[in-house]
Amino acid sequence: MIGKSGNGYHKVMQAKRSAPTASPAFRTHDSRLEPIAAKVFAQDRLSFDDGMALYQSSDVLAVGWLANHVRERMHGDLTYFNVNRHINPTNVCVAACKLCAFGRKKGDPNGYTMALEEAWTSAASGYSEAVTEFHIVGGLHPDLPLEYFLDLVKGLKERFPKVHVKAFTMVEVAFLARRAKLTINETLDKLREAGVDSMPGGGAEIFSSRVRSIICDHKIDGNEWLETARLAHKKGFKSNATMLYGHIENDEDRVDHLLKLRAVQDETGGFQTFIPLAFHPENTPLDHLPVTTGLTDIRQIAVSRLLLDNFAHVKAYWQMLTPKIAQIALRFGADDLDGTVIEEKIYHDAGATTPQGMTRKELCRLITEAGRIPVERDTLYHAVTRTETSFSVAV
Repeated sequence: MIGKSGNGYHKVMQAKRSAPTASPAFRTHDSRLEPIAAKVFAQDRLSFDDGMALYQSSDVLAVGWLANHVRERMHGDLTYFNVNRHINPTNVCVAACKLCAFGRKKGDPNGYTMALEEAWTSAASGYSEAVTEFHIVGGLHPDLPLEYFLDLVKGLKERFPKVHVKAFTMVEVAFLARRAKLTINETLDKLREAGVDSMPGGGAEIFSSRVRSIICDHKIDGNEWLETARLAHKKGFKSNATMLYGHIENDEDRVDHLLKLRAVQDETGGFQTFIPLAFHPENTPLDHLPVTTGLTDIRQIAVSRLLLDNFAHVKAYWQMLTPKIAQIALRFGADDLDGTVIEEKIYHDAGATTPQGMTRKELCRLITEAGRIPVERDTLYHAVTRTETSFSVAV
């Protein structure tokens, strides 16, 4: 059954979401989808085989219809976004992931590492009273100690005490713990004390060991990523979760990835949002691969919504999908578009041609034109109410 406790549900969503429909009209030319539809309408959990059928069905509109049914059952027409600012303190990285165009080796003339004052200034340059979140991820720097990152967060909290700090992926936490000769739990405690409020979902890539050994063999493996997330959730951190698709993985790998996330969510309830990330091959060692098509992108959103029955939110990350595909995704299961971002480096280094940032007005226009209702949120999905000169968080 679909989990309804925790997971970032907000009162406004609970009040607005549509009541379940007993037997809505559903039509498909793919008979394999009919028993899946029956499960969806009964709010029964889908299986691995169901996931495979969803990926392989030729009737992507029917798959999207089912995902939209779940999305509207959970959220009605509400669509969430936030006003956030990305900070990438360094692109120097010991890993050599074939999927990455962002990282640089130590000594590379295109590498950079921000001094703390520079990072705080960077945050201030995109800051306004409207910003509710700093999103911080970066490379696995061979020399920067844990204290650098703790001081970075402390400095942000001192300067912007009302801004939520969402910082450091499971990969970064595990790396920092090893360098500091601490346990994951000890490292998480130090991050919490410094002011980290929640964690992003990057670095999950694909959990398949076969695929991971090719595209990101220098990172922690899939089980370590999941275990780090499990420990973070048990410490009280909320986090997101991601999946990178459209490279060398297959449908079995995708379903396996989603079901492993679902299993951890059953245990901890700590994942807030799932974010499918379309692979951008340009400027990577995998640049011979084609980019994902719009059909692949919207199917991935839809299958994610249907399989992840215990995730409150599925995000269409406009920076990777393009605003146009993200807008369509709001009818294929997505209920969140991410935020204003202001400056994004990782995917633009990989050839993304989307804007570096988007205004609140532009995001609201995308949502409204899709027939949805914009809801500005904070990181924990509390609705943000604003006047012309101030804002508050409705709790």
